[in-house]
Amino acid sequence: MKYLTQEIWFPDVNEANEDGILAIGGDLSVERLVYAYKKGVFPWFEAEEPILWWSPDPRFVLFPDKLKVSKSMKQILRNKNYVVTVNKAFKEVVGACSKIKREGQGGTWITNNMIDAYIKLHELGFAKSVEVWKDDMLVGGLYGVDLGNDVFCGESMFAKESNVSKVGFITFIQNTNYKLIDCQVYTNHLESLGAEEISRDVFLKYL
Repeated sequence: MKYLTQEIWFPDVNEANEDGILAIGGDLSVERLVYAYKKGVFPWFEAEEPILWWSPDPRFVLFPDKLKVSKSMKQILRNKNYVVTVNKAFKEVVGACSKIKREGQGGTWITNNMIDAYIKLHELGFAKSVEVWKDDMLVGGLYGVDLGNDVFCGESMFAKESNVSKVGFITFIQNTNYKLIDCQVYTNHLESLGAEEISRDVFLKYL
């Protein structure tokens, strides 16, 4: 595992350990984050930890044409109880994602520094949010990085009501032209929507 300095670079992703950790340290500047995502690398660490950079193998992704929508979700979507928007409340979505308690995590990896970094990415057009509204209240959403290369790198999602994050995710996927959604690492939630594992080498070809 390599230790990063102020110089913006990363070791070859094949040097990542078996858990997927590639490097440690550096910073969360826009330049470094954009460079990282283009290389198939992303930051993921908790507040008390140094910055950890990951490039797991296999990679967990969703091909939009393989999206699975259950009968119950189709009914929820047909009911149209929710309004889904894009880039209407980026700061609020990231803030809400940082406050969600997640199984197996003692704290949040979306620290104040991370929030500031992704807001800067958003202001420069490199990150976007999806919002789910009910009666003009923000009840769910997700955000991620878009480098303009047909790949959307999902970062986090939240829901204040059951299935709301799925409403946002499914609606977003069904109304975009991405070739690949990067889900980073395995979750049951995303597997139920059709996400699957592919090799890191195959993933990098999409970038």
